[in-house]
Amino acid sequence: MPRLFAALELPHATMMHLSMMRGGLPGARFIDPENYHLTLRFMGDLENHIADEVAFEMGRIDRKPFDLTLCGLGVFGGKKPHSLFAVPKNCPEIYELQEDIERTCQRLNLPADPRKFTPHITIARLRNVTAERAARFLSERGGFYAPPVKIKEFVLMSSRDSIGGGPYLREEIYPLTRDQYAVGNLDYDQFADRNVAAMR
Repeated sequence: MPRLFAALELPHATMMHLSMMRGGLPGARFIDPENYHLTLRFMGDLENHIADEVAFEMGRIDRKPFDLTLCGLGVFGGKKPHSLFAVPKNCPEIYELQEDIERTCQRLNLPADPRKFTPHITIARLRNVTAERAARFLSERGGFYAPPVKIKEFVLMSSRDSIGGGPYLREEIYPLTRDQYAVGNLDYDQFADRNVAAMR
């Protein structure tokens, strides 16, 4: 029974920028860079046949690649901080992709995720970190910035039952390739029509 979630993985250069935030916050358990990701939709523990349906239906999602920029840090938990994360710059494409994934999950009658979707990349789990200490860390390093990178795919990942932070296993990869079907001045629909005609 896999525990699945859809996510964006990060290019190596972005992971290296994030890894420079490690340290300097007692009580923080920093996540290994290879486990950085942006969760799009947590699906939970699924029976194998349902997981297979999810994997298949995710392949129907059709979106273009887009640029992702990280700028700034934040903390979840208010007076009891529990997570340190990096913030994506305003990126409507992330929300559009997440909405497609959410609609797919609804069609498959998966339980709703009670949490509001807030794009972020968790870089540390916090334990016994005061709000004051977290605020000081953010004031010192909150100007974090990672240059824009092209996101060309999303993934279906599985995790073990743990407190978070990995390891994660990549189950499926879904390229964001709509614009890669263009040939010359043809858009995707024209390209598809031309190939259908050629098969007649």
